Amino acid sequence: MAPLHRYLVSFVLLVLLVCLINGSVGILATKVGVRITNGFEDLSDINVQCKSGDDDLGPHLLGFQEFFEFNFEPNFQGTTLFFCRFWWGNESHYYDIYDQKRDGGRCSDHCWWWVKPDGPCLLNQKVGVYDVCEKWNPSQQGSERHILPF
Repeated sequence: MAPLHRYLVSFVLLVLLVCLINGSVGILATKVGVRITNGFEDLSDINVQCKSGDDDLGPHLLGFQEFFEFNFEPNFQGTTLFFCRFWWGNESHYYDIYDQKRDGGRCSDHCWWWVKPDGPCLLNQKVGVYDVCEKWNPSQQGSERHILPF
């Protein structure tokens, strides 16, 4: 009877390990919410379209102070990346709105962004202010990350 018990325990541990690697163990998985808010004070509308290697979240038109929000579970390998294109008037910019290596520690369960013409600002959760401001990504011409056209 002991060998059967040992095999059963080993099988259960193997199944749990596979589920953990695939990110499908609900108790261990932590969802992240990303919110992108139009902070253009001149009341301009902005277009935003976000993608990952697996998902295209489609285009969204945001008026001043309107937001677009999505949720996901970061992968076990620590490589989850969502990048977005923002465009208005004659301008177009990209930003990696969620990079697990960068954001895993600074916005663990929600990453809220206030987007302005010079780049997005992350909500500082300690003080409740959008004061962690970033610049747009460099030009994306020839970048392999953005293979699919927007």
